Amino acid sequence: MSTSYPSELWLNPASQSYSAWIRRFDTLDESAQIVLRRSIRNLKRQPLISVILPVYNPKPEELSAAVASVRGQLYPNWELCLTDDCSPDPAVYESLEKVAAGDQRIRVCRRDRNGGIAACSNTALALARGAWIALLDQDDLLTEHALALVAGAIEQYPEGRLFYSDEDKIDQRGERTEPYFKSDWNPQLFLVQNFISHLGVYARDLVEEIGGFREGFEGSQDYDLALRFIEKLQPEQIVHLPRILYHWRKTPGSLAMTSAAKMHAHDSARRALTEHLGRTGIRGQVVPCPENPAAHRIIYDLPERLPSVSIVIPTRDQPNLLRRCVETLFERTHYAPFDIVIVDNGSVDETTLNLFQELRQNPRLTIVSSTAPFNFSALINFGVAQSGGELVVLMNDDMEAQDSDWLKEMVAHVSQPSVGAVGARLWFPDGTLQHGGVILGFGGVAGHAHYRYPATDAGYFSRAFLQQNFSAVTAACMIIRREAFEQVNGMDEVNLPVAFNDIDFCLRLREHGWQVRWTPSANLLHHESASRGRKETDERDPQSRSEVEFMLRRWNEILLRDPFYNVNLSLRRADFALSWPPRIPLLAQLNSLTE
Repeated sequence: MSTSYPSELWLNPASQSYSAWIRRFDTLDESAQIVLRRSIRNLKRQPLISVILPVYNPKPEELSAAVASVRGQLYPNWELCLTDDCSPDPAVYESLEKVAAGDQRIRVCRRDRNGGIAACSNTALALARGAWIALLDQDDLLTEHALALVAGAIEQYPEGRLFYSDEDKIDQRGERTEPYFKSDWNPQLFLVQNFISHLGVYARDLVEEIGGFREGFEGSQDYDLALRFIEKLQPEQIVHLPRILYHWRKTPGSLAMTSAAKMHAHDSARRALTEHLGRTGIRGQVVPCPENPAAHRIIYDLPERLPSVSIVIPTRDQPNLLRRCVETLFERTHYAPFDIVIVDNGSVDETTLNLFQELRQNPRLTIVSSTAPFNFSALINFGVAQSGGELVVLMNDDMEAQDSDWLKEMVAHVSQPSVGAVGARLWFPDGTLQHGGVILGFGGVAGHAHYRYPATDAGYFSRAFLQQNFSAVTAACMIIRREAFEQVNGMDEVNLPVAFNDIDFCLRLREHGWQVRWTPSANLLHHESASRGRKETDERDPQSRSEVEFMLRRWNEILLRDPFYNVNLSLRRADFALSWPPRIPLLAQLNSLTE
């Protein structure tokens, strides 16, 4: 029903710079290096990691820096597989041979003809002897502890087959910038954005099993590889390392500099995605994201037989809000098989009662009554029990439909395998974002991502524009599979009668194996706080305090580490600002390698 919004949301942007954050929290001092070297020695396994580096017409100083970043690894059991893709300048291969002569862990070869980055990567892959393949571009850099943390993760997660890290960029002045602190495995987000990218480390045997890199997907050959790779995996086999391990160089004409630099790469990505959908039996169309053409949108096909939908709306004495809500639903919703169940919680206002009499004339609308004291969870459970739809939309009475296809979009998503609930993108009347998905931990319990962002703002790495998984979405507008609702016994009437019931509900769905998604292609207007029950959590109020305490007891661990957020990002603000300090300090992460 409601989530909390910490007062820190209204602070001005943090004065601390990323460079200051790096110095304080992402720099290995002497003691940290000692800890890391000890951890490396204590690893039960010392996996050989083969770094694949295709080369073509590099800038000598950038290639030299890339090679040096591998040679400078604190983890010693690596090999570097360099392949020159028949660069026109023979000095390129001569320089590679000189590099290899100085370190037996470096292997080089030269192709006899230029074949493009996919073919060149396959040639480098053929040189590899390690059980693990790490991908590196010729002008990028690894952090000195990159392969050590990967090796530690391989030991910590023996079922893991794909490991990926956070990343940032290096500008033309050599300064680190634009850190991307990523979500843990987020299957829907990955279908619209290649967030695995750098650093990606793959089990070599599976890379070879799927045929390595495919020619014809140049520019997105690593995305195509990852899509085919994950088709062979279970979610728990994909492991995220929440640490910057890779620096992506921003050079003129590169994708790191601007996503429009190589539009053919986006076309290749959409072809790879289309083939992925076909191989996995998902019916849908891949198109450019309407708000960011460098990213993608999946338009899922509706089921051949359209499922019936019941929209459950609790209300009490809000006739103007309710009328607008109901009228816009019937006028603007281009999805035929839906009905509305209004749950009246003891309305007494004459205008409201007259409206009920009017609404009862509509055969697609039912009004049921509950005179019990206000309990949002109980009203929802009662309304769902009185409804008959195969799918159920939970909706506040202060909503206003905008997109005519909002319900089609939500039905299409929730009809996908293992998806239990889907949230919509909700806007305030002033055009700022009200609900862009829920982040656990904001304000102690939960809050909305990109809260109050303008419609033109893409948010953190376009996440305000992209379909994705979240831990929770708001029940102000949420579609649910009835079977999933019944499996978790609906909303918690006992412990959460007012606040956080939607958060708890979504978390219980996920406990039972259901995905929770958010889509920016279902847009509605939310006149939040116009109706009762929409209030900030007040710790002085006994009811609010009780609900907060229950959430902290029940969900404490995940509230501190939302898998769809990042421990390096702040829980005090909704703008994905840096956390000062990170919730898992680097030293603690190093210490944990051999625990």
